[in-house]
Amino acid sequence: MYIGVDLGSRTVKMAVWDGKRLVDYKIVESGFEPHRQAEKMIAGLKATTVVATGYGRHLASEYFADHVITEIKAHGLGVYHQFPGCTTIVDVGGQDSKVIALNARGKVSNFQMNDKCAAGTGRFLEIMAGSLAYSLDEFGQAALLADQEVQINSMCTVFAESEVISMKNRGAPRDHIARAVHSSVVDRLSGMLARLGYGEEIAFSGGVARNPCIVHMLQKKLPEARLVVPELPDIIGALGAALHGAEI
Repeated sequence: MYIGVDLGSRTVKMAVWDGKRLVDYKIVESGFEPHRQAEKMIAGLKATTVVATGYGRHLASEYFADHVITEIKAHGLGVYHQFPGCTTIVDVGGQDSKVIALNARGKVSNFQMNDKCAAGTGRFLEIMAGSLAYSLDEFGQAALLADQEVQINSMCTVFAESEVISMKNRGAPRDHIARAVHSSVVDRLSGMLARLGYGEEIAFSGGVARNPCIVHMLQKKLPEARLVVPELPDIIGALGAALHGAEI
């Protein structure tokens, strides 16, 4: 049994691979000590190998992990396992977004990463949803159903929130603002894809892949490609780490 643990900025994900299939997974909030959360998740499980990835992987190696790999490699392994023909990945997590290119054998050949600013990430959407008094689930659905959008000029989280507040005070419908926020995220992601290049099939991993409006708008922005979303997009990194454990 091989365990992969992805210690992200917002959540800790665990995937258990028995050599043939995914037999278990868990997702919990990272909390103040994500490595402690991870230890609780794997407590009592008898693993051949534990592989950690994500922001907290090096701390995990000090406490429980046998090996560590980068989240870039982990997502590459996880996506290639589920979509063998896919050569492009968009991964949007809590604090960063990535575009990853794979070669025909599923190995990472290039990538771009936005990790210096919350813009275009799950955290950005979370803050904007709160500013508009939506839950995250409501936020994506409201944006998807909106028939118009206003213009948001800034992708900086702080300035964008100020713009949103100004729009609310001018009486702009909140679903129109919600759609504009989603549009700005999609513009950023499509820009990263254009710079790196992409294939005919693009896999969307990370928790933001559960947002129906982001998926819809990104597919519409890239009509020449097919956007595919794993059944469990949040745990792709953890799955990739577990698969790596089975290989070594």
